[in-house]
Amino acid sequence: MDRSETFRLTASAQAGSEAAFAALVRGWNPRLMAHAWRLLDDREAARDAAQGAWLEIARGLGTLRDPQAFPAWAYRITSRQAAGHIRRRQADRRLATDLERESLIADTPQEADDGASAALQQAIRALPPDQRAAIALHHFEGLSVAETAVALDAPVGTIKTRLMHARLKLKAALEGEIP
Repeated sequence: MDRSETFRLTASAQAGSEAAFAALVRGWNPRLMAHAWRLLDDREAARDAAQGAWLEIARGLGTLRDPQAFPAWAYRITSRQAAGHIRRRQADRRLATDLERESLIADTPQEADDGASAALQQAIRALPPDQRAAIALHHFEGLSVAETAVALDAPVGTIKTRLMHARLKLKAALEGEIP
């Protein structure tokens, strides 16, 4: 879905068109799911975060002043939903660690496959979450640096720095400088 279609559908949805909102969901849900997955590295958690984001988007769509800002706004909401999931997951991990110390459970991470080359996928997963999110929004989703900054609620200079460091780490990893 291109920017003009997004703008038109956002404006129509703000005016109360349920069909326009449904079209926005159909067009943007895969992108928001992919963004949440990149932040969370867990498909179920990404589904939950995207669903929470759509609820928040539906409630707040009338407050969005500029329909052209929908992409950055939606990514920002999705990022917040993912951050909330990460906070809950960290609390769960602390509990799991405590239980594991008592030999009650064992934690087993799951791998996901998004179709990217294995080396690139591994290198991207190894990035810190803030750099991974910046790379994903800027390079995979095509947002400008300014839009990425809005989506991640960070200054433009910070996004530029994250992108620079992420690119350097990816280059080093793909050239075999990092094991």
